[in-house]
Amino acid sequence: MRIAISATEASGDLIASKLVKSLRKQNSNIIIEGLAGDKMFAAGCIQDWDQRQVNVMGFSEILKKLPFLFILRKRIIAYFSSQKPDVFIGVDAPDFNFVIERKLKSKGIRTIHFISPSVWAWRQSRVKKIKQSTDLVLCLFPFEVDFYQKYNQRALFIGHPLAQSLRPRKSHIETKNILLMPGSRQSEIKLLLPEILLAVEIMSLQDRMLTFNLVLVNDELLDWVTIQVGNIPVEISFDDAHTRMLRADLALVASGTAALELTLVGVPMVVIYKLSRFSYFIASRLVKSKYISLPNIIVNKNLVPELIQNSANGDNIAKHAMIIMNRDNKSLIKEFNVIHQQLDLNASDESARIIYEFINE
Repeated sequence: MRIAISATEASGDLIASKLVKSLRKQNSNIIIEGLAGDKMFAAGCIQDWDQRQVNVMGFSEILKKLPFLFILRKRIIAYFSSQKPDVFIGVDAPDFNFVIERKLKSKGIRTIHFISPSVWAWRQSRVKKIKQSTDLVLCLFPFEVDFYQKYNQRALFIGHPLAQSLRPRKSHIETKNILLMPGSRQSEIKLLLPEILLAVEIMSLQDRMLTFNLVLVNDELLDWVTIQVGNIPVEISFDDAHTRMLRADLALVASGTAALELTLVGVPMVVIYKLSRFSYFIASRLVKSKYISLPNIIVNKNLVPELIQNSANGDNIAKHAMIIMNRDNKSLIKEFNVIHQQLDLNASDESARIIYEFINE
């Protein structure tokens, strides 16, 4: 049995690595290959193409790499068209993966999209392309299945894989430690880190007992980040975010999967989101969702502060962070725990079971 897979982002690599482990646990002889990150490779996926080649963010940033992305996508389509896998799984990255899925589906190869795009939030007309591209959508959140049912698209809620590995911490002792998580993409980090570091300097003047840990996904930008940090009292590490979360009283985090990870562990946060001017101009006219961060979207209310574009500046970040540091957050943590209970369905094993059933239909 052969499964083809494509994951273009660090967050997809993390989630897909858990799926790969579950698939191999249920069938050790299976071959899983495709566009993969380091975590997927470590889990047993053959890395035909390295994820780092395509990990970009924002419209202007994507435009720079567009010719290469088109070439790579054609290669993937050609390869799997000839290999004829039992199923192709596109992990998130809808603009990249749906084209592959649609082409392969037209050649008789069955397709699954793992992690629904935020079609309920923006560009809802994409549901037509989704129906053309994928036979089955595996949804991480229950409200997504409700959306697809309106359009007769086959979709199943499988819970969130991260709820398996990330558990609400108990008896956390506050130590005035703040975790800095500026994102996973280079463009994202370069936009957000200067403002985060400015906030660190402001907060340090208000409370000299505060300590700060900056976590990177990998060491690609370590030299640049080290220069930016300079003499600011920040400890830098990479690929240890989950360990650092357990110790943190607060996180300053780029909007994305990391905000959900913090929610599942039970860490208060300030969510920040910033794009290039051109990218934000386009995105702000397409987004229909009231919120940008997953904890707020899930509960449909302003659970954690969201600082977007010009509001994501050092002064504002520091202001919101200090408010959280100086208040009782017990009620917030309780709401985080409810979210965890809702998403904890042993998602990776459930997804693997569904995928094998789908292949054998």
